Amino acid sequence: MIRSVCGYCGVGCGLEYNENELIGDVAYPINEGKVCSKGVSELISIQTPTRLLRPQMRSTIQEDYKVCSWEESINMIATAITKTPKEKIGFYLSGQMLTEDYYVANKLAKGFVGTNNVDTNSRTCMASAVVAYKKALGADFVPVRMEDIFKSDLLILAGANTAEAHVVFHNQIKKAKKEGLKVVVVDPRSTETAQDADLHLLIRAGSDIDFFNLITKRLLDEACYNKAFVAQHVNNFELLQNKFKRVPVTKMLKRTGLSVEEFDAFWELYKNSENIITAWTMGLNQSSQGVDKNLALLNTHLLTGKIFKPGNGPLSLTGQPNAMGGREVGGLSTMLAVHLGFDEESIRKVSHFWKTKKISNKIGLTATEMLEADLDVLIICHTDPIYHLPNRNKVERLMKKIPLVVEINAYGESETSKFAHIQLPAAPWGEKEGTQTNMDRTITKQQKLTRTSIDCKPDWEVFQLLAQALGYEKAFHFSNTKEIFQEYQKMTKLNGYMDMDEADYDTLGSVPFVWGEKIKYFLTPDKKGNLFFVENKLLSERATLEHPFILLTGRTRDQWHSGTKTNLPKTLLKYKELNFCEIHPNDAKTLQLKQGDSMKVISKRGELITTAHLTEGIKEKSIFIPISNRDINYLTNDILDKESLQPDYNHSAVKIEKVIHEN
Repeated sequence: MIRSVCGYCGVGCGLEYNENELIGDVAYPINEGKVCSKGVSELISIQTPTRLLRPQMRSTIQEDYKVCSWEESINMIATAITKTPKEKIGFYLSGQMLTEDYYVANKLAKGFVGTNNVDTNSRTCMASAVVAYKKALGADFVPVRMEDIFKSDLLILAGANTAEAHVVFHNQIKKAKKEGLKVVVVDPRSTETAQDADLHLLIRAGSDIDFFNLITKRLLDEACYNKAFVAQHVNNFELLQNKFKRVPVTKMLKRTGLSVEEFDAFWELYKNSENIITAWTMGLNQSSQGVDKNLALLNTHLLTGKIFKPGNGPLSLTGQPNAMGGREVGGLSTMLAVHLGFDEESIRKVSHFWKTKKISNKIGLTATEMLEADLDVLIICHTDPIYHLPNRNKVERLMKKIPLVVEINAYGESETSKFAHIQLPAAPWGEKEGTQTNMDRTITKQQKLTRTSIDCKPDWEVFQLLAQALGYEKAFHFSNTKEIFQEYQKMTKLNGYMDMDEADYDTLGSVPFVWGEKIKYFLTPDKKGNLFFVENKLLSERATLEHPFILLTGRTRDQWHSGTKTNLPKTLLKYKELNFCEIHPNDAKTLQLKQGDSMKVISKRGELITTAHLTEGIKEKSIFIPISNRDINYLTNDILDKESLQPDYNHSAVKIEKVIHEN
């Protein structure tokens, strides 16, 4: 029996493998033996015919790929890097990479190639939360854990569909409800999560700031904030209080689409709850004001003092298995390593640790900036930017301009593969070993369950081969993931509040380690939390007469991103349809659409064909298409949050046409 951890979402469920069977680990504290349909099918993803099994390359994207050797492909990449100015080189990483993979890639790029253009697809899902945590709390630190729901009185889920995106955590929520937890869902759709809630507030898309500002207004007006906590631990209170004397309550409430009675019902529940957790994910983060939405939410916890104590706090729900581990390592272009930035002192520390003089003090390009920067070399690892970046027609045009695109992937049918010049076969989950950090700071270990396919390599080894080809053998001579993890552990000592050095790599497979448990205070220089006054500036794309609908996006339960691992035959995995569009019956009637009809959805940027799914669970003039539809980003706009540079995936204006099939 081999114990491992699931590689799909940020929950990080424990798994047990026995010969050909995969089951939930009953002894694992997070999931207690429960596992979702994606997790239980993880073995199938190793054997799927979509696997990439050999290195291959081509001179132009018009040619077919030809199988080549590892030596040939690595030397070609190294030669291109050597001839290219460092500002023209980009590393595009992924929350599916393990911490050791991230560490070696980040060390190579920032420490030795000398480019800070190292970013991750976490930019498109977690960047707004990262920036807001840093501004309000002082660091990218999640001050609450999943198990705290059993110590809480009220859980607010805002823009989060845990029943489909974090299935096993949602099961725990339902268990906590039986023990007295109240659940409020704030969402413009009546999702499965909303249907399990005690109260569903069907707000309008884009009105999250107004909603949380309404809470803050009530806290101030009714003097329900924690006066002692604010006085001792919080900055900017008087400024915030003065600003809120002039906020237009009626206008904010109208923008949310909620009635006075609906908000009052919520307020009674809120003010009478001793312990409160607010959890959120893409519905807030993926916005033109994603950081502001996060700050509006964080304000409520700073004002009430419901933070740094059991059953309370702001819990950002991470979508990918190791998005948090990547952030800890330094996998974002806006940080150097181990939560350190590009200030002179941090660069000095990291340079001394890595024994290098090549670190630049210039903040790198984000994932949402790289393609517009005229790069000459782009290395993409375990992610699919052609599929997942917004405004896909534009992304495709820009990708075609890059002279060398390298794709490191375990699967061969990504959308990006059509635009790459070199493909390198990476070992997938089950064929490699290493650590990941789930969404509440729990470090666990993926175990190797079966042999690595003969010509595949774990990601860290791919980056190490590249480093050695570039002449950095001394700094990159790791024999295994344990050695990498131990070097990373030593590096975390450069940052006073990171305590990963206390973890034991050998026991992480069965005894996970939770870092930061001793942190019960703000990590700002003055040890105080920062309040920020924010307001809804209506920066997202607006509906017009020509494009009268607002498109919402999100995950479905059984599918993972583009489906290279989960879009398998129905005999192997039960799943919902990939291509559907939720639309309100009244809107469908106006458009003469019936259930199952084909419909064309059109934005200013592109179009797709989908199937009508009529439901009263979505507000009129809004539609929902899941991200498992590979064409979804032909529609989405590339408006970015000005601070996090995260795209606004959840507010694209579209029009709808019925598709008439000719006989």
